[in-house]
Amino acid sequence: MKKLGTIALFTILFISFITVWHFSYQSGLEEASIIVDDSSITNTMPGEKGVFKRAHHAIDYSNMPVDETHQRVLETYYDNRAYHGAPPTIPHELDGGERTFGGNTCLKCHENGGYVEKYNAYTPVTPHPELVNCRQCHVPEYTSKPFKPTQNADFETPEVGVNNALLTSPPVIPHQIQLRENCLACHAGPSAPKEIRVSHPERVNCRQCHVPKTPVSGNGMFNRKPIPNGQ
Repeated sequence: MKKLGTIALFTILFISFITVWHFSYQSGLEEASIIVDDSSITNTMPGEKGVFKRAHHAIDYSNMPVDETHQRVLETYYDNRAYHGAPPTIPHELDGGERTFGGNTCLKCHENGGYVEKYNAYTPVTPHPELVNCRQCHVPEYTSKPFKPTQNADFETPEVGVNNALLTSPPVIPHQIQLRENCLACHAGPSAPKEIRVSHPERVNCRQCHVPKTPVSGNGMFNRKPIPNGQ
C-alpha cells in the first residue's frame, strides 16, 4: 500500500506539472495588448504599430539630400490649417471635381509624396493612408480668411526648440497622437518642414525617447523651469 501511495503521489505531481507548464506556454503565445482606460481616453496612446508604417523609408530619408530651394517651412505648414491641430485644407483644385471623396485620387500623390512640378513643391505625406475617405476631414481652401467671425478659442502653436525638459534631453511630442501615429510622415523626407525635420529618421522607434506632452492624472502640464543665471 505504501508503494502504491508513493506512485500515486508522483503521478499527481507529474500531471500537475504538465498542466501548469501547458498553461504557462499557451499564455506566452498571446499577443501583447494595450489596456485602455475609458475614464482617461484622451490621454491614452494609440497602438505603437503606427510608428513603423513608413519604417522601410527610414534609411532612404537619412541618405536623401535636402532640397533647400523647395523645402517647406513651418509657417506654410500652419497656414494651411484653421487652427493648431486641425486637419489641413486642400490648397489645390481637385482631380475629379467636387465629387471626389479621396481614396486613390488623393493617395496617388499623398501616400508616398514626391516633387510636383505643377505646384513647384513636394507633396506632403499622409500619416494615415488607411483612411481613404479623405474628404470627411479635409476640405478645399476657398478663401484664406474665415467666412464668418467665430468664438473659437485661439490655440497657440508649439514653439520649436523649447519642448524638452533639459537642454540636451529629447523634445516631447507637443500634439495629440491620434491620426498622427506615423511620425516619419511629417518629420522626415523632402516634404517635412525644415524646422521639425528629424535628424535621425533611421531610429524608427521614435517613442523610445520622445513622449507626448499631455496632462497626467494628479499632475499639471510639463513646463521647463527657468535655470538661474550662473548655474
